Amino acid sequence: MLENYKLLISYDGSRYLGWERQPGIDRTIQGKIEAVLSRMLLAEGKLQQPVDLIGAGRTDAGVHARGMCANVFLDSKRSEGEIRAYLNRYLPDDISVDALSICGKRFHARYHAIGKLYRYSCYFGEKKPVFERKYLLILPEMPDVERMRLAAEALIGEKDYRSFCGNPRMKKSTLRRIDRIEILERKGCIRFYFHGNGFLQHQIRIMVGTLLEIGLGKREPGDMERILLAKDRSQAGYTAEAGGLCLMRGDY
Repeated sequence: MLENYKLLISYDGSRYLGWERQPGIDRTIQGKIEAVLSRMLLAEGKLQQPVDLIGAGRTDAGVHARGMCANVFLDSKRSEGEIRAYLNRYLPDDISVDALSICGKRFHARYHAIGKLYRYSCYFGEKKPVFERKYLLILPEMPDVERMRLAAEALIGEKDYRSFCGNPRMKKSTLRRIDRIEILERKGCIRFYFHGNGFLQHQIRIMVGTLLEIGLGKREPGDMERILLAKDRSQAGYTAEAGGLCLMRGDY
């Protein structure tokens, strides 16, 4: 019987080219999971059509996730626990299916998401973060957190974030809503938290790059409003490295 399954997935995106499958390339998260599910259904004689795993979003190359929600329709004789166990047995060690359950036929991981929480992590200190280095942006000096918090206030609300869009050919609306931005610092580790209803390509990484430039005194906190109004990518800061970004959860 064809059922809709909801999955909660975590992954280290360091060696992958992003979430979304790409023709002729097997180094994507979606592609890896679909390949294992296809193998499972083929062994059961149940592979009637290509497996289509729908994710809550499309993380870029090198970006990580602790709570990517996805859904997929499967006709399998295995129980939910057996499907999850099969996935975790054959998936690479840097991809984990943390939960899997049957959900309503109408559930859609992308269209039904009402919010997403992302975290971006940076570090400055004398001691090298040897074991965390793949998940942090290493800073040359400590930025002023209060200056960044002040600048971040201009980013909250429903706004046109075209200046922070990494796709120069973007034709669709660049209006989005950011509900909350938190910037926390502890022992040299700075974490940016962004919660909103959706984000443009590279948006968070460009916002982080701009905030860091403000924190390092290269721009003023008041510049953020001008950058937003410009609707011009060249007016914003640099795109922070992918490794510091992690999708924490989706809200439904």
